[in-house]
Amino acid sequence: MNETGLSEEEIRSILSDSKGKDLKYERVLSSMCTYPHKIAVQAHMQFIESNMGDFGLFRGTYNLEKEILGSLGDLLHKADAVGYMTTGGTESNIQAIRSMRNLFLQSPEYQKSVNSNKKTHNKCSRPNLVVPDSAHFSFDKVSDILDVELRKASLDDELKVSVESVKSLIDENTIGLVAIAGSTEFGQVDPIKELSDIAVEKNIFLHVDAAFGGFVLPFMKTSCEFDFDFKLPGVTSIAIDPHKMGLSTIPAGVLLFRDSHQLESLKADTPYLTVSTQYTLTGTRSGAAVAATYAVMNYLGKEGYRKTVSRCMELTDYLLDKLAELDIHPLIKPVMNVVALEVPECDLVRSKLAKEFNWQVSITQNPHGLRLVIMPHVSFEMIDSFVADLKKVLNTL
Repeated sequence: MNETGLSEEEIRSILSDSKGKDLKYERVLSSMCTYPHKIAVQAHMQFIESNMGDFGLFRGTYNLEKEILGSLGDLLHKADAVGYMTTGGTESNIQAIRSMRNLFLQSPEYQKSVNSNKKTHNKCSRPNLVVPDSAHFSFDKVSDILDVELRKASLDDELKVSVESVKSLIDENTIGLVAIAGSTEFGQVDPIKELSDIAVEKNIFLHVDAAFGGFVLPFMKTSCEFDFDFKLPGVTSIAIDPHKMGLSTIPAGVLLFRDSHQLESLKADTPYLTVSTQYTLTGTRSGAAVAATYAVMNYLGKEGYRKTVSRCMELTDYLLDKLAELDIHPLIKPVMNVVALEVPECDLVRSKLAKEFNWQVSITQNPHGLRLVIMPHVSFEMIDSFVADLKKVLNTL
């Protein structure tokens, strides 16, 4: 830090230079984030000082958060769902599994096991969580932070989690299951109805990571094909990110629980704040992101989101048609606006696209492929330009 401050002009110059080095979304085909809607940006700035960590001081912002939870609960077939706004999918996933673990450790069955092991001087087995092999890397963080064993179930030929593999990994120390509604790499949706049935049968929790798909699946023309939310009795929590396809500002995630006792398991006393308890992972929380999310959700409404998703799917189909002309095809038929392509030497192709044409795409690991996400900032002209550059790269191999 300088002894004396810089002038406003100097600060603006430095910031402008730094911003100029950031890649514009018009060259990004790898991210699940996009430009936030202008009304979200305006609302964010209006509430920039609001701190939801002490929401007794910001009752108006807190009321907006409650409105958001009610709207998303209704969208996901549980109008009285409880929860809060998080920083995004990673925090939502951590907190959902933390609730599972806490309730599991408090259960009479586990306490009986603990007492029995004390008598025999045996060590209790670690709680475990069964997740798809396609689960987001945040679940590796979950395992590390919460000391929960992560058991990864294999995928089927369509890159959905194998129900039989999930069943084989469940035992008396399984605290719950995870299903993905819009996997990060492939945009695939797991067989969540079948997983819900298992969760009910085994009396264990089922968390659905719909960080990406939560603002896509309900607004697709084929939405009736996908049961992924609280309509299914086994689903106990859902992560959904307004700062992805919801077009809010970053950081804006939402965690919803079916029952209030799940949220209560996260309670911490906060005697020196205007509220006496807190259920969140972070203390300070952005009220600006709350206002931004409320603004864009209510401005667009269901009709606006249907139009956004429809356009992204139209662009996805257009991309596939253009790539088919180059004899390039997807590894699986895209479920939503995420495309994984079967491309030779895809790591080299990715590198060349970045270095020679400034395109940012990503790579899927298993199977190996070129991954593209068709977000609202993508246009037909952008796709034409990308396909032309991809053709040039492929011709050099």
